[in-house]
Amino acid sequence: MSIYLAKNYTDLLDEVFKLASVTSDLTGDIALTREGANAKEIYYPEIETKGLGDYSRTTGYPDGAVNVGWKSAEFNYDRGVKMNIDAMDDQETFNIAAGKAGADLQRTKVAPEADAFTFATLAGLSGVTAPAAADLANTAAFLAALRAAVDQMDNDEVPAEGRYLYATPTLINGIQDLDTTKSKAIFEGFEKVIKVPKTRFISAIELLSGRADDSYAGHYVPASGAKWLNFMIVYKPAVIKYDKHIASALIPPELNQSADAYMLKYRKYGIVDAYFNQRAGIYVHTSNTAASFGSN
Repeated sequence: MSIYLAKNYTDLLDEVFKLASVTSDLTGDIALTREGANAKEIYYPEIETKGLGDYSRTTGYPDGAVNVGWKSAEFNYDRGVKMNIDAMDDQETFNIAAGKAGADLQRTKVAPEADAFTFATLAGLSGVTAPAAADLANTAAFLAALRAAVDQMDNDEVPAEGRYLYATPTLINGIQDLDTTKSKAIFEGFEKVIKVPKTRFISAIELLSGRADDSYAGHYVPASGAKWLNFMIVYKPAVIKYDKHIASALIPPELNQSADAYMLKYRKYGIVDAYFNQRAGIYVHTSNTAASFGSN
C-alpha cells in the first residue's frame, strides 16, 4: 500500500469511482441446502415426479413416484488480504488512511471482483442457454437479441417473475434513449434491469494469487480466450450464491504484534453455482470481442 502524507488538511478525498456490487440481488436463501461430507461441500434437493396417466374406472389411478435426490456443489470462492497501515502514516494523514482503507478495499476491489466472479462462473456452467457469440453493433441489434432471449426463456417455461437483466451501460442506455414506448416496454418484463461496468462483465476470469511476483497486486484479469459479455438474464431462484464466511477486522497498532501499524484483514468464503435442473434460467449472450483490460 502506497500512502502519501497530507500537507494541508482537507475534508475532500481523491477516491476512485467505483460502484458497489451489482450482483448482490442474486444472493439467496441457503435454507434448502445442507452440509455435505466435508465443510467445502453442500447438498441441495432435486425433485422429479412422474407425469399423468390414464385414470381407470376399474383400477383407479396409475401408480406414480416422487424421486428426491441430492446434488452436491462445492464452495468455489476463498479470497482474502492483509495490509498494514503504519501508525505514523495514519496520524500524518489525519487518521484518514486507516479509516478509509477498509471502505476503499470494499468498493474498489471486493465488489468488482465478486461481480466478475459471479458472471464468469454462471457463464461457464454447463446447461445454461448460450446462443452463438455476436457483437451487437447498435440498439436495434440488442433489442432483437433481447427479444430472442425472452422468447427462448418463455419457451423453456422459465417463470417471468424473478428474471434479472444484466447488460452493459451502452446497450441499456441505447434502449432508454429510444423514443418509442413499445421498444422500452421490453424492460418491464424484468424484476430489475442492472447496468454492469464492462470490466466486471467477462465470460471467464483468472483470479490472481496476490503472492507470485507477477500477480502481487491480486484482484483478477480476463482469462485466456475470454470474451466481453453483452447481456445476461438470470432467474434468481436458479442461482446458488451466498457467503458462508466473511471476516473483516481493523486491528489497532497496540494489538499488532509484528508492526506499529493498523492491520486490515479481510476474507470472503462462499459459493456461486446454479441448480442443475434450472440452468435454462440463465441466458448468456457473449460478444465476439476478446476481453482485455488493455482494450477498455
